[in-house]
Amino acid sequence: MSENVRVRFAPSPTGPLHMGGVRTALYNYLFAKKHNGTFVLRIEDTDQTRYVANAEQYIIDSLEWCNIPFDEGPGKNEKYGPYRQSERKHLYKQYADQLLENGWAYYAFDTAEELDAHRKDHEANGKTFIYNWHNREKGKLVNSLVLSKEEVQQRIDNGDKYVVRFKTPQDETLILRDEVRGTIKIDTNTLDDKVLFKSDGMPTYHLANIVDDHLMKISHVIRGEEWLPSLPLHTLLYKAFEWEAPKFAHLSLILKPVGKGKLSKRDGDKLGFPVFPLEYTNEESGDVSRGYKEDGYFPEAFVNLLALLGWNPGTEQELFSLEELTEAFDLARVSKSGAKFSPDKAKWFNQQYLQQKSAEEVTEFFLPILAKQGIEANKEYVQKVVALVKERAIFVNDLVELSDFFFTNPTSYDEKAAKKQWKEDTGSLMTELISVIENIEDFSIDNAQTEIKGWITSKEIGFGKVMQPLRLSLVGKLAGPDLFEIMTMIGKETTIQRIQNAVSNLA
Repeated sequence: MSENVRVRFAPSPTGPLHMGGVRTALYNYLFAKKHNGTFVLRIEDTDQTRYVANAEQYIIDSLEWCNIPFDEGPGKNEKYGPYRQSERKHLYKQYADQLLENGWAYYAFDTAEELDAHRKDHEANGKTFIYNWHNREKGKLVNSLVLSKEEVQQRIDNGDKYVVRFKTPQDETLILRDEVRGTIKIDTNTLDDKVLFKSDGMPTYHLANIVDDHLMKISHVIRGEEWLPSLPLHTLLYKAFEWEAPKFAHLSLILKPVGKGKLSKRDGDKLGFPVFPLEYTNEESGDVSRGYKEDGYFPEAFVNLLALLGWNPGTEQELFSLEELTEAFDLARVSKSGAKFSPDKAKWFNQQYLQQKSAEEVTEFFLPILAKQGIEANKEYVQKVVALVKERAIFVNDLVELSDFFFTNPTSYDEKAAKKQWKEDTGSLMTELISVIENIEDFSIDNAQTEIKGWITSKEIGFGKVMQPLRLSLVGKLAGPDLFEIMTMIGKETTIQRIQNAVSNLA
């Protein structure tokens, strides 16, 4: 791609960043990096009524955690700053004035009550009210297309409230191109004249968005499909300003696990999974929303699962590093249809990344968790434990339950297993086994195994009659890795102590 690729992620700081928003950011990032371009973060905070103070930092922290940081944005390489729309308010009026002067926009003085009356009147007649070519010059609506210049100026001078509306062309067919959806045809007669600017000096999203994208030299607008209905207006605005329009790509929704409908926080709460990258605390209510980070997901697993929710690499490969994603990503392979989110698949991704990590790497994550449990253990010992139990874990936190018996003696025994495995003669067998273990001088895995299995064979009893109660004694349940690995890890003295405890408690 020969052109200078510049893309932007432009969220509104109205709360935590939904994973759908993170995916939009990710696709922008991947596209930019693939083409040696620039990934811009712009904060679209013109809606001050919904503004949340800690939301902007949350967005930045989320991108950092995902390892997809922006190249330009608030406080960073402000080449075309400022990057908060609230700090760019002074820019927009001149562009609204330009549209008014060249006939692409007009003043509208209709009050909210008047517009509501028109809507109700249309509804009463089975129609839908649309402010556009059909009625804007019929005299029923109050705008600069029917008022004289003097009347318009008088109203403005009097302080009458107004909006600037875009004058949508009549009887035209727009041929629009979307990088994901292909060619789209739109009859301009079906479009309404959107508000671009208000008398309080604030632009609407449409005007601010187009002006900012132009001034920041954005080459590709990659955004969610909720903005697809705005594509005709945005295309017409570029035409009105005589600016070259960027290329557009609209991403489909991430769907609920059950199928239709956009994935929401309510779905996560109901089915027990997060929909936000990081934990989020609502400063007003105090409500805490779960995050993938705090739930134990690796950022690379989260990014991998997001990438494949709506994009297909065209191969059977499912596990991608960020570098591999960058190399493989192509807008042409982004799906037009929504992608169903699977909580089980999300866990699968995390499990794959956990298994790929060495015991040494996982130990670094596990040590702080053990410390919180009040367990102090030698790093080398913990690493050996991790190596033995890691393959059964989905999250690092799972290692606590999978390995607790390596650090503390069992205080209870699985009731069902005890009832099945601890027979009348088991206590005496286990007491005899203690004597066997006491006499093993070289308590290595191979030697302990040879001595104990030799003793069982000499007694002409089934191995299960000893090995299952022994596991129950050492672990508290019929689970865990190789028994002789456990015995040599916890040591001869602790092994004997645990068997004695089981004999006492399960008699």
